[in-house]
Amino acid sequence: MSQTILIVGAGQTAIAFAAKMRQLDETAKITLIGEEPSLPYQRPPLSKKYMTGEMDAERLLLRPDDWYEENRIECLTSKSVEKIDLANKQLTANGETLSFDKLMIATGSRPRQLPEALGGGSLKGVYSLRDLKDADAIGAEITEGKQALIIGGGYIGLEAAAVLSTKGMKVRVIEMADRILQRVAAKETSDFVRAKHKSHGVEIMEGVSLKSLEGDHGRVSKALFQEGPALNVDLVLVGIGVLPNMEIAKEAGLVCGNGIEVDDLTRTSHPDIHAAGDVASFEYRGNRIRLESVQNAIDQAEHAAKVIVGETAPYLPYPWFWSDQYDMKLQIAGLNLGYDQTVIRPGSREGGQSVWYFQKGKFIAVDAINDSKAYMFGKKILELGRDITPDQASDAAFDLKSLIG
Repeated sequence: MSQTILIVGAGQTAIAFAAKMRQLDETAKITLIGEEPSLPYQRPPLSKKYMTGEMDAERLLLRPDDWYEENRIECLTSKSVEKIDLANKQLTANGETLSFDKLMIATGSRPRQLPEALGGGSLKGVYSLRDLKDADAIGAEITEGKQALIIGGGYIGLEAAAVLSTKGMKVRVIEMADRILQRVAAKETSDFVRAKHKSHGVEIMEGVSLKSLEGDHGRVSKALFQEGPALNVDLVLVGIGVLPNMEIAKEAGLVCGNGIEVDDLTRTSHPDIHAAGDVASFEYRGNRIRLESVQNAIDQAEHAAKVIVGETAPYLPYPWFWSDQYDMKLQIAGLNLGYDQTVIRPGSREGGQSVWYFQKGKFIAVDAINDSKAYMFGKKILELGRDITPDQASDAAFDLKSLIG
């Protein structure tokens, strides 16, 4: 008998899982349930080309409309899942009860909001960026000469700063930590990125905490800080991280911590329910982590589909990420968790460099800035289980290709 497979969520993870599931099982009944009215679409371009009008909504779609019919995948849009019944293997969406044999939870994550105690977070002109509606609203605000404040010096905030600056806005980025990208990158990478933004007129304010936002007739007009003078602002974009959308799973009784906890076969605490992508936490090098990346969304989702049809090998991620800012392309291979040493390798062309991360002498990750060659070889070294010493990595004359031959 054919299986009934439900997918809660309608992003990159959901589509990757549905596509792989259909490839592996021609008879399964597959239904995808999404909250937004749109068909599933890419999110990374929202903070770049889509927000500026260089890419239209149709080009964002992960699959065209006819793909769903051709692959016999039902896509239910504008549907909210209210409850998951573990005992009876059912869920309720917009009051309708649906049964399943297998369930994939691919609900992703959402932006952290400013704490209510700060005040001003609900004023007009204050945004976070997660979906099409957000990007449309921010795009309508982009006006040359206006003053934009970005709260948070992570990748999302910095990518938005690059876009707004390029469009002629006066942009300031505030970061509560000592430096931008402190949570995700070494000082050397932060320094390079900071210099790039400053060269484009963006003011980077580090070690600065927001006190509150004030408004005029319900619209944000001023930002006050714990340190330093207040600033007049026309637009505020909040980029202070994300939270996993795990509430429906937690309420159902699935084990959750920093995300829905899954084993190395992507199974939750219920053997017929899987989770993948931003919402799932799993063991990696002795730590329980969530990987917020397109790569993990696809790879973990596809592995879940394989498990459902009988795969028994564990999911082994080979993380990679990217960020585009101005003419700077940052490509990251590996995960720098627990690094205790970094070395800089000069780029293969002017304006590029790479930062290589080590833990107790073992290579674990690389940040390649305008240096695709370093990224490619670093990624391959990790995937092949090879190693490179700090001295080799920092020596521009050392042939990286010799390690993967």
